[in-house]
This record gives sequence, C-alpha cells and structure tokens, in this order.
Amino acid sequence: MACGLQPLLHAALPSRSSFLLAPGTLPLVPRGPTVSRHLSPPQPRALPDTAAAAAGLRDVLADAFLAYPPTWTSAAATNLAIFVAGSPLLLSGLSASGIAAAYILGTLTWRAFGSRGYLLVAAYFVVGTAVTKLKIKQKEALGVAEKRGGRRGPGSVIGSSAAGCVCALLSIYNVGGGAFAELWRLGFVASFCTKLGDTASSEIGKAYGRTTYLVTTFKIVPRGTEGAVSVEGTLAGIVAAMFLAGVGYSLGQVNVPQVVLCVLASQIANFGESLIGATLQDKEGFEWMNNDVVNVLNISAGGILAVLMQWLLWRS
Repeated sequence: MACGLQPLLHAALPSRSSFLLAPGTLPLVPRGPTVSRHLSPPQPRALPDTAAAAAGLRDVLADAFLAYPPTWTSAAATNLAIFVAGSPLLLSGLSASGIAAAYILGTLTWRAFGSRGYLLVAAYFVVGTAVTKLKIKQKEALGVAEKRGGRRGPGSVIGSSAAGCVCALLSIYNVGGGAFAELWRLGFVASFCTKLGDTASSEIGKAYGRTTYLVTTFKIVPRGTEGAVSVEGTLAGIVAAMFLAGVGYSLGQVNVPQVVLCVLASQIANFGESLIGATLQDKEGFEWMNNDVVNVLNISAGGILAVLMQWLLWRS
C-alpha cells in the first residue's frame, strides 16, 4: 500500500528542488491590477481673451464718446483715449507737464460743450503749434523763440485757457440758467479766437515781419520786443481769429453775428495786450506781470468783450 501511494505523492507534490530559489531572487507572487504612479499633466492655463477685452474696451469708449449730455466720467474717458491716440502730436507742441494741464482743459471742454467744443480747441492747438514752429531755428538764433523748441509748458497752457475754463465751468453748472448758456459758449469761443490771433500775430511777426513798431510810439524796434507789432503779424492775427471763429460757426457753437463779435473782441483785446506789453510788462514794479499773466488778461478781455457786446445787442 505504501509502495502504491508513493508514486501518487510524487506526482501531486512538486519536487524539493522547485522550492529552492536562485540567490538574489524573490518568489513570484501573483500581482494585482497595475496602478500608475505618474500624475496627469496639468491642464494649460486659459489665456485671457484679448479680442473680447478689446471689444469691451471699444464699447466702453464708444458709449463715453456718444454720451449726451456728457458726464464727468465720459468726458475724462474720451479725453484720455484721444490723448493716447494723439500723443505724438501732443508731444510735438507741449511738454509733459503741459500735456497734464491740457488734459484738464480737454476734460472740462468735453464736459461743458461736447465733441464740437473739443474740436474747436483741437483746431486752436494744431494751428497754434504750426505757427509756433515756423522758422523756429531763425527765432532761436534771434532769441525770440518759445522755450523747449516751441513746446509749451503748463504756464502757457493755463494762461491760454483760463478764460475758456471759467466759461466751461459756468456752463457746466448752468450759472444764470438757460438764458446765459449761449453767452458762456460765446465767451469760450471768443477767448480761443483771441489767443490764436495773439499767437499767430506774434509768431508770424517774428518769422516774417519786415519792420516791427512799438505800439505806443511807432518807433522801429527789433522783432520779438514786447508791445511790438508788424503789418504781417497783424494781418496773420486777424486771419487766424477769423479762421477759428469760422470753425466755431461750422461746429454750431456760434452764429454769424457772433463770428463778427469774436473777431472784433479778439482784435481789441490783442491791441490792449500790446499796450500792456509796451508799458507795463517786465518793467520796474511789474516784474510779476510775465507773459503768462498777460495771456490771462488778454484772453479774459476777449471773452468778456464778446459777452458784453452780445448782451448789449440783446438788450437793444
């Protein structure tokens, strides 16, 4: 019996040698499901939709541009967009601090008179810068050119726009009611006609004036002398004032009789400015009366004269 079971046991059980493992090996164990130890790659971060952002910004600027009546927010946003787009032109005619002062003027103008009043000031700036740059090297050689190569600073900007800013504020806050709204607009246009006429007459006179005369004595004096006038400069000043008044008419800011008032007031004010320059400016006891102060007096006179003449015409 034992002899009969032995072959069966040998067949059922593995041999002893099968339990012996080669040195350095491990027994084979059935393995479960394989689990990957690798982390999934991070999802790429979504990039901002620049096209959508640009479209949104365009819509915001369009809404600001079309807002009527303008608000402070729409005026500031529109003015900022225009300044960024027109920065090369602005830098050619203004210093950095001058641009900051001009931004205040532009915002006030848009808030008070909208895009049409703004275009009037833009026309003034372009023409004024152009005549200032005429024969700039010749003017520099004579010592009569604007500083910084003709680029005007904040003092010049404020001196040139103070009266216009006052008229804009009076219009914004509806001082005097609807009856005075037209007067403030007229004063605004007249003040810039006065300043452009003054700038053109001075710069054209320096560049092309053959003979310059002191306005008080008609004595011949060098170009650039305070209070001096020339035929060429005087004619240029009249044409410049007429041009800007015509721009104001085309933009619906003034009517035809008011165009005449703007030109007339500007020439009276500019003659007064020449008198001040010849008699008081830079004289002993009046050292404070520099060119910027005289500019404020000049443009204020032009705006006030136009308003007073219109008021008198209404009363008559």
